[in-house]
Amino acid sequence: MIDCLSNPTWITPQIDFLLFLQNVRLNCSQMIDKFFLSVTILGELWLPTLICAITYWCVDFKAGLYLFSLEGVNCMLTHFFKMLACVYRPWVIDNRIRPSELAIPFARGYSFPSGHSSMSSSVLGGAAYLMHKDKIRCVMLIGLIILVGFSRLWLGVHTPQDVVCGLLTGLILVFVINRIINFLEKDKKRYIYAGLFINVLAICAIIYAFYFNTYRTDCISGQLLVDPLRFKYLMATTFGYSLGIINGCILCRILIPFNPQEASLKNKIVRGVIGGVIILLLLKYMITYIAVNISDFKIAFLLEFIMGIFITLIYPFIFTKLKF
Repeated sequence: MIDCLSNPTWITPQIDFLLFLQNVRLNCSQMIDKFFLSVTILGELWLPTLICAITYWCVDFKAGLYLFSLEGVNCMLTHFFKMLACVYRPWVIDNRIRPSELAIPFARGYSFPSGHSSMSSSVLGGAAYLMHKDKIRCVMLIGLIILVGFSRLWLGVHTPQDVVCGLLTGLILVFVINRIINFLEKDKKRYIYAGLFINVLAICAIIYAFYFNTYRTDCISGQLLVDPLRFKYLMATTFGYSLGIINGCILCRILIPFNPQEASLKNKIVRGVIGGVIILLLLKYMITYIAVNISDFKIAFLLEFIMGIFITLIYPFIFTKLKF
């Protein structure tokens, strides 16, 4: 156990559970690690965004708006909780934990709650809620959510409390956001007020994160376990992207009403393929470029905001004008 950290007694059984899983994992083929690493992709940003976007552009606008709202609010809420809790990763809490080397590059920053778990439970949970009458698909989606949560434990990058709270965060949002959107749909003007409310809350959260929150500054050999400046940067970019997604959806609902169900199958395929490629380029490569090359928080926030706006507002405007 690392001396500079004080951990509550109830963390001990969680560490014991992770050590049990670790013992099993180390005696299994690395192919199983690779399998769970592929499963955990369902909780990363680009794949849930692709699911939301295809629904939004090609299947049903309102359903897509619902899924995008879940994604955006979940991203901001999860990072806000991480900022407040400042909980370290399992291998920092106890140096007996040896996470899968394959997963470490995707497990930076604070640990609580699990972002992958909350992302999968919100977006996949939202999809399951929309398809609740289709029992088979609903059960499959719920199974995937559970599998993503377990993958974070198997890989040794989260404790059970991280995963459970992440799953609960996403699932609570599934029902709350659905009620909010049903309320907003009764009068489109309500979207304007909702947008203003979300933007004000998000700006307040960012100000708090940058100027008022107290971060842990524990070190090992002079090295910060988590660099507060790096976390602030991550929070700024996450909020930028999420606000772009949410504001784009709201503006599109008010200004560019379109019905994907009216499009031909050919047009759906074209807009889905082109848009899917754009999302992959933006979320797998552009985000990396911004993180490596842009050090100014405000510029990074703006670029991520534009990316979100492009996906939910500009691209729909383009394909409705060009009629594809």
